[in-house]
Parts: sequence; structure tokens; C-alpha cells
Amino acid sequence: MSRLAHVTSGPYAPPAAVRELSARSADGARLHVEVHGPERAPAVVLAHGWTCSTAFWAAQIRELAADHRVIAYDQRGHGRTPASPACSTDALADDLEAVLTATLAPGEQAVVAGHSMGGMTVMAAAGRPAFRAHVAAVLLCSTGSSRLVAESTVLPLRPGRLRSRLTGRVLGSRAPLGPITPLARRILRYATMGPASAPDMVEACARIVHSCPRAVRHAWSRVLDGLDLDHGLAELRVPVEIVVGGADRLTPPVHARSIAAALPNCLGVTELPGVGHMTPVEAPDLVTGRIRALAAARIPAVPAVPAVEESA
Repeated sequence: MSRLAHVTSGPYAPPAAVRELSARSADGARLHVEVHGPERAPAVVLAHGWTCSTAFWAAQIRELAADHRVIAYDQRGHGRTPASPACSTDALADDLEAVLTATLAPGEQAVVAGHSMGGMTVMAAAGRPAFRAHVAAVLLCSTGSSRLVAESTVLPLRPGRLRSRLTGRVLGSRAPLGPITPLARRILRYATMGPASAPDMVEACARIVHSCPRAVRHAWSRVLDGLDLDHGLAELRVPVEIVVGGADRLTPPVHARSIAAALPNCLGVTELPGVGHMTPVEAPDLVTGRIRALAAARIPAVPAVPAVEESA
């Protein structure tokens, strides 16, 4: 990863993985995958969002890895996964299937947590065989299934065609983000985080987002602009819990409510007042707690390995 890819100290510095591997997707793309925690512990899979990387989940990985096997991977073109010309929701679904197949034993189930584009990945993969075989429950954080540009409130304008057109241009800009300056931090906090976000949270997110190549950022922005995964929600049949920030400008709470209404088995929506789009960073304890609770309730206990008695 580059010098700016993540912070190197504090609660948002990513811990070292127990092991790293490459998962090969359906089109041959290689995905960077990290595994943390005990090998036989309950499994959790983390899918990050647009312009982020595995480093985004640092707080969750650090806490959960004490007693869970935490699997995190970089989406195409993000973090240590190379860019690919294939940018689509089908590719996202292929990639999640590849990660599940590469890291979980036959019949083994996991909780999958997806933030933003990671949540969209979950929706796109919901009907896939590997997803149905391996996923016991899902946590969706700050995500949407359609109308992302139309519902975004990043620009303080009245809803309508003008706002949607200008929002699309801003989010799809090819312009480089440049160095991380005080102004850059303020812009990032305004667009993606709650107004009371602590400086260390803003710094962690700025390092991650600014390290995403602009060509990758632009390519995936086009996918998000035309996103329509409403049809896939009925396929997401496992128990699903949803977390959203009340001050989320990128995927406002209207998305969480719409998804919840369409899901066959929604456990509930938690709306966090004053929290923005980066919920795993802004509310790390709550997000970690939701993942832990889902794993405890939905993943069958792994039998203990019997002790081998030494002969006299």
C-alpha cells in the first residue's frame, strides 16, 4: 500500500493479518484477501465501500479477531487488488463468491458485513450459490439499492433534476483529490461524515479515500450512478440488520427504510443521530457489536478439537 493508504497508529491503524491470499474471481481477476483471528473461530466477512480498502475495517478487525476469524478483502481497483476493466454489480457478486469459496470450508457459514458499495455487493450476490451456501446473516451499513444520485444530499439543493445532474458530476469527477490538507479534511468530513466526527476518524478516512486511484474512483462512480439492485432484495433471504447514519449525505436513511421494507427477513434498522456515511469508523463499537451479536445468534458453534492424551 502507498504511504497515504492508512494511518499507522491509533484505533484505526489496521492490524497485521494472520495470513494473506489471493482469491480468483470468475473472470480471472485476483483479489487481495486478509484473514485475522483464530482459524477455527466463527467467521466474519467484511466488504468495504467505494474508494475504501480493508483498512476501513481496522476497528472491527482489531476487536473481532480476538474470538472470530475475520476475512476482509479489497474490491477491484481498491487497496491491494489490481484494477480491472470489468466494473459492474455482476463483477462485485463474482468477487464476493470467490472470497467465500476461497476462505470458507464446505458447509461453513459466516456473517457478512457490507458498507456502502460493500452492501451493494451483498445485494448483487444474494441469489448466488456460494452466497446461499455460506452466508448465515448480513449487516448492511450505510448503503442503498438504487437512486443513489437522486437521493444524495451532498449538494444543499432542492431535490430534482438540477441537483441530480450536479451531484452526478461531483461524485463522478475525474479530478485528483490531491494532498490531504485541512481544506481536504473539511470537504471529506462534510460529504461523508457527521459534523462531530473526531479528528482521528477524519484522518483515517482521508488517508484511505485519497489513496484510491482517480481512474478507479471514476469507473466505479459510473456503476453507482446507474445502480438498480431493487430486484435483488427479495433474494436476500437470510436475516439482515441495517445501520445508517442520520446525517448520511451519500446514502441517506431513506435508502435504509426502503431496503428494510423490501427484505424478506429484516431484523431492524438502527439510525444513528449525527453520524454520517462512514458508520464503521464513526460508530465502531456499535457496528462491531452488531456483527458480534449476529455471529453469536446465527453461526453454529464450531466443535472443539478433542485433546490428544499422551501415553504413559
